Amino acid sequence: MGFNGFGILVGFSFLIYGVNQVKSSYITWDDIKIEEYYHYKEIESLSFGDGNGSKVIVVDQNGKGHALTVQAAIDMVPFNNSIRVKIYILPGTYREKVIVPPSKPYISFIGDENKASETILSWNDKASDKHKDGSELGTYRTASVDVQSDYFCASGITIQNTVVAVAGGYKQQAVALRLAGDKAMLYRVRILGTQDTLLDSNGSHYFYQCYIQGSIDFIFGESRSLYRECNLHSVADKYGAIAAHHRKSEEEDTGFSFLNCSITGSRGGKIYLGRAWGNYSRAVYSYCDIDNIIDPSGWSDWNHPWRQRTAVFGEYECRGKGADRKNRVSWSKSLAHVEAMPFLDTNFIGGNEWLRL
Repeated sequence: MGFNGFGILVGFSFLIYGVNQVKSSYITWDDIKIEEYYHYKEIESLSFGDGNGSKVIVVDQNGKGHALTVQAAIDMVPFNNSIRVKIYILPGTYREKVIVPPSKPYISFIGDENKASETILSWNDKASDKHKDGSELGTYRTASVDVQSDYFCASGITIQNTVVAVAGGYKQQAVALRLAGDKAMLYRVRILGTQDTLLDSNGSHYFYQCYIQGSIDFIFGESRSLYRECNLHSVADKYGAIAAHHRKSEEEDTGFSFLNCSITGSRGGKIYLGRAWGNYSRAVYSYCDIDNIIDPSGWSDWNHPWRQRTAVFGEYECRGKGADRKNRVSWSKSLAHVEAMPFLDTNFIGGNEWLRL
């Protein structure tokens, strides 16, 4: 195809460093788009520029792009890059563990937003697996895709951990995606797993029209995130929970807001809307359509009764059989409009400072 690895790396680095670019402090729709002229048949003649000040790396496991794997594409990005790099991932199943280090911000993973199930990043680590030094991986190191950098974007891809956790099994946690950088947007991304599917670790994040699947605590972490028009799908066959948020104090401006989401299930197990992982855990569901898969009590204090006084668990104007609050725990809240307002738009995640959508 006329490329060699060394030449690509040198040429790409030259393009990055040879142009005086101003670092963007906003995420826009352009950051998750690829122009139509990036057609599969034209890949061999692609340059690295997209005409909008960004750089493009094409990943094709059939050898017709700039890289064979997603990690190889990330490795081509210079450290401390200051412009958007779009990694265009062609359809296929990429069996690899992917790490985006903190020194590589402004990276986008882009597939076809209407065919996210055809572009899959997949791995199968679980918490009890052994690291090369003989120690157990633990939950945090199991992520199939581990994003540690700021201003990350993704659209039109599937990220999965193929481990099928058995309820009550030994260290079955198996993360598909870990987001540990600040200011990230995911649009029409599928995130699949069972126990601890999405580690929404730190920072402010925006999930829009995503599909997130799991069983036990399948969205967990310490971040401040808005999930808008997402499908949260339970595959629990016995018991489970959607959200396990961790907040150490009332002063921490973090939490999970689920807005206009649909909550469904396929195995019949009853699940909690959330569990109080930290003393000041915070999760709010607003305008959500909730199927009949929710344990009537709705929420769990994680067997720490004192958390009932400090956890912030709320519901506002939700619908569906699972939204019936008559048997909810008394310490959860049916929010008034004024109480729900802070959770109802991107202001919850400070979006006015970093989103231009």
